[in-house]
Amino acid sequence: QVQLVESGGGLVQAGGSLRLSCAASGRIFVANAMGWYRQVPGKQRELVSTITRGGMTNYADSVKGRFTISRDNAKNTVYLQMNSLKPEDTAVYYCNAAIMRLGASDEYDYWGQGTQVTVSS
Repeated sequence: QVQLVESGGGLVQAGGSLRLSCAASGRIFVANAMGWYRQVPGKQRELVSTITRGGMTNYADSVKGRFTISRDNAKNTVYLQMNSLKPEDTAVYYCNAAIMRLGASDEYDYWGQGTQVTVSS
């Protein structure tokens, strides 16, 4: 099977920084697009940022210029550097990856368990 394990969440003051990591492990042939989503209670999960295997990135307007996504293909790991954090960035952040497993012919979406990010004012 495939697992995504996130780390790096926590409590930070407004204006501070955090770095999230998400490592995919298991019977992986290739990890294609990877990304981060976030969700607050009572709202739908929303896209924060994605990155292709080739390094093309996409950001939500609300985080452009403050967040940077990157990845290490050799480690099947994606990172999210979050700077100039605001209270409205408070959410549970979920890692997502489109992965083709060894021996499979299709890719599937996998999700991490989520990591809490809390930004105090």
